[in-house]
Amino acid sequence: MTASQTNKSKHVLINGQQDESLSPFDRGFSYGDGVFRTLPVIKGHPDSWLDHYKKLMSDCHVLGIVCPSAEILLSDIEKLIQASSSEQSKKQTPSKETPSFVIKIIITRGESERGYAMPALAQPSRVLICSDFPTYPESSFVEGVKLHLCNLRLSHQPLLAGIKHLNRLENVIARAEWQDSNIIDGVLLDANNMVIECTSSNIFARFGTQLHTPDLSNCGVAGLTRQRILELAGDLSLQRSVSNISLSHLMQADEIIICNSLFGAWQVREFNHQHWPQLPLANQLRTLLKSPHAHH
Repeated sequence: MTASQTNKSKHVLINGQQDESLSPFDRGFSYGDGVFRTLPVIKGHPDSWLDHYKKLMSDCHVLGIVCPSAEILLSDIEKLIQASSSEQSKKQTPSKETPSFVIKIIITRGESERGYAMPALAQPSRVLICSDFPTYPESSFVEGVKLHLCNLRLSHQPLLAGIKHLNRLENVIARAEWQDSNIIDGVLLDANNMVIECTSSNIFARFGTQLHTPDLSNCGVAGLTRQRILELAGDLSLQRSVSNISLSHLMQADEIIICNSLFGAWQVREFNHQHWPQLPLANQLRTLLKSPHAHH
């Protein structure tokens, strides 16, 4: 094992073990038969843990996968944070504030023989990956971001709609549509030209005092930050609405916001040949998302 592999192994746990490997017969690898979550670690603690765990359990339940207990996952997360923190402290000056990481949790149905049939007694696999927190351009927070309009159309599958399953090929193909580093994400529509989400974030549109986000009953991922913003809308005297939004309707929005668990909320300043003035909603939402009462 090379030195780089040794270092990397500290940041991955497979079924609680550093030196474990995933079988080629694992259904997550063969079929994308599993779910995942990505969450930030702030000051040594997984952010909004209870909410993330509830979503993980709910997504596992939809697929009929037994979700590992919160205790097992928290123990894995603690091991990873300790290993990553000690390595990070060697690399950085002590003046840096508490290290921040990103934890990705992947739960698969486990191993099976060839064929799609679900094994009667599958033993779920859990993979946890700890990475350094990404460095985002300051301009994304201050000035807002530019989005691409994706050509790919999301297909409808109500049974899987909303959940963060491992079948993410649509997102992969859509993300390959642009190479411009000034474009932060791409907007995905469905076959009916309704706005659904971005490749790695959810989307909101403000029309006056109404805050709209697309209905995800046919496709798309219902992210946790989307849910939290819907809950917080009232704090900003905004009426929330989950409804179909056509592309032409989106273009008439007073403000467009994208959100996910890592960056919080960003204002869209440029999209589909249109520009928006700098407005305060994204900043207000980020402040609310960070406030103690917003965390459960």
